[in-house]
Amino acid sequence: MPIPTVPKRAQRIDMLVGITYDLKDDYLQQGFALEKVAEFDNLQTIDAIDDSLRSLGFETVRIGNIKHLVQFLAEGKRCDLVFNIAEGLYGLGREAQIPALLDAYSIPHVFSDALVLALALHKGMTKAVVQKSGVPTPEYLVIEKEKDLERMHLPFPLFLKPVGGGTGMGISASSIVRDNTSLQREAIRLLRDFGQPVLAETYLEGREFTVGITGTGEQACCVAVMEIVVDPQSDEGVYSYKTKQEYLHYARYNLIEGDLARECENVALGAWRALGCRDGGRIDLKADGQGRVNFLEVNPLAGLNPVDSDLPILCRLSGVDYRQLIERIMESAMARILKESA
Repeated sequence: MPIPTVPKRAQRIDMLVGITYDLKDDYLQQGFALEKVAEFDNLQTIDAIDDSLRSLGFETVRIGNIKHLVQFLAEGKRCDLVFNIAEGLYGLGREAQIPALLDAYSIPHVFSDALVLALALHKGMTKAVVQKSGVPTPEYLVIEKEKDLERMHLPFPLFLKPVGGGTGMGISASSIVRDNTSLQREAIRLLRDFGQPVLAETYLEGREFTVGITGTGEQACCVAVMEIVVDPQSDEGVYSYKTKQEYLHYARYNLIEGDLARECENVALGAWRALGCRDGGRIDLKADGQGRVNFLEVNPLAGLNPVDSDLPILCRLSGVDYRQLIERIMESAMARILKESA
């Protein structure tokens, strides 16, 4: 499928692109725990995005987090477009905060809108929409309080994780529960440690994949399908917070082709379009015991570290360099914004 074109380089020079982000070091200096800010970006990521945008002909300004954006706007400053990768810190609507603020000022931005980001951060609500659209996903239950465990109807084994976590937060070998005792223990731990509901879903025993997507709606297309193979020595083979931090030692990434890749692409694009995701991101999938591919979760603000993040890794393996990835994301955003303003 052809990718829509955007204004030529000469026309991009007059466009000022603001970059919004949460810088990990800022929060660590304030005393936040490392796992609490695991989703936030380091300076390497911001430099890579900024350099790529400038190489594509855009002018840029680094704004920073939501408080910096508020100050930026209050001072009467504006930009033509915002490249937003800020994850936010508090609440299940944290990823939607900057897009909502930008909407209030009629400033367009890259990636999904506030509605989609708020929906996608809640894994239970995301699965409800995806399941309703006919995309296969494991059966699940959202546990909001300890008493909800009394209505657990799903057969073991189950997989438990915070409903609004990312980057493997809260996930470890103990996330797989095979009896009621371990279910009670793990659910109570997650409720206590993360202060948010817990998603319990049928555990799938098969292979695990992630699919990179660029584009919006019918123009969305898969960049590549990558299998994630975890060494059993790391959290018993679970793609956990620990494994992701030590992926060079404990994880292998392999591109998948053929019929299996096409099945993964169909499931991923079905979920992407059902949720209304835009411009670029990732869909995580897993196969059940019979090899059938299921939707696990969506990342509409996928990590963009040029070395360590899954989306740039799978792009690199498929021959798409970092600058090309940023260009595809910008092409999607520009085409969409130009269409909306016509």
